[in-house]
Amino acid sequence: MPVHTSSTSAPAAVLCGVAGWVPPRVVTNDELAERLDTDDTWIRTRTGIRCRHIAKPGQATSDLAVEAGRLALRNAGLDPAETNRGGTDPVDAVIVTTTTPDRPCPATAPAVAARLGLNGVAAFDVGAVCTGFVYGLATAAGLIASGVAARVLLIGADTYSTIVDPLDRANAIIFGDGAGAVVLRAGDEDEPGAIGHFDLGSDGTHEDLIMVAAGGSRGRSAEGEPTRAERHFAMRGNEVYRHAVTRMAASARATLTSAGWKTDDVDHFVPHQANLRILHSVADDLGLPRERCVANVDAVGNTGAASIPLALADAAARRVLRPGDRLLLTAFGGGLTWGSCLLTWPELPPPIRTHDPFVPHHTGDDTLS
Repeated sequence: MPVHTSSTSAPAAVLCGVAGWVPPRVVTNDELAERLDTDDTWIRTRTGIRCRHIAKPGQATSDLAVEAGRLALRNAGLDPAETNRGGTDPVDAVIVTTTTPDRPCPATAPAVAARLGLNGVAAFDVGAVCTGFVYGLATAAGLIASGVAARVLLIGADTYSTIVDPLDRANAIIFGDGAGAVVLRAGDEDEPGAIGHFDLGSDGTHEDLIMVAAGGSRGRSAEGEPTRAERHFAMRGNEVYRHAVTRMAASARATLTSAGWKTDDVDHFVPHQANLRILHSVADDLGLPRERCVANVDAVGNTGAASIPLALADAAARRVLRPGDRLLLTAFGGGLTWGSCLLTWPELPPPIRTHDPFVPHHTGDDTLS
């Protein structure tokens, strides 16, 4: 659908729907302790995580993305079945940002779009690891500003359980599976829900800090079979921690400066849910009270590209976010990549809460369409 605006300026991307979805299976710290040299106290002290949701065998990233996407469309008042009867799709593009696509080829987004009944719309993946959702917001905003799309469905989804070694004590305790989604529409830059003032960056000289070495062309072109370690996710935790705090805080400051905001103007700080120590360290670095930090990492763990939209959906469902509240979003991930943006929270119906902390929401018999 073409973009029409009465203003001479380019249309802004305005958030008009949000939702999240996590697999029904909950894995507690005590369950992990049965196979790893750890315990609940050790995990909670170092990460703030009490449990995480894990996809069942055969469940892929697209399955989670479809569920979150469907709920986000519903939250935005859009029903693909009803809209398609009139000959138009409710959105013009579907973006899936993920580190764990269903396959190396093709992209996951076209299959997600098709399963949502959005045949014929633009659909593609964005890969920026845990910064993926912020990069996806900037990409969606560009599609809307250019007039290519009037509405975009953006989904962050990851199944880290498929790439993390279950015997890796350092990483198995941190990551969970999940998907979060938002719907963006064309609107005015000064209305509630408008996304803007982005700061994006990367530093590829540190690509080895967060990596799955095997599976891509680099590994496939090498001689010999990959080792178990090369097939799984690897992260140099101490170095990542330092980079994450420094990069996220600097990006957040740059974004606030570009918008003319002060730290006191921020009602809610919504960082990538890496672990609670990183969240609090970034908030402290920015001079933000920790109570303004939106966090649900205790109940879902680090869900990669899904973490920010899952946190938004959870906070909206609990009515922590109120219309007019000013939000600062920031993320950090492999690449290295980082990014931040701002928005003022709009009036939205409360989304379905998908976890509570040990009682996940699911759709009936756990069968995905």
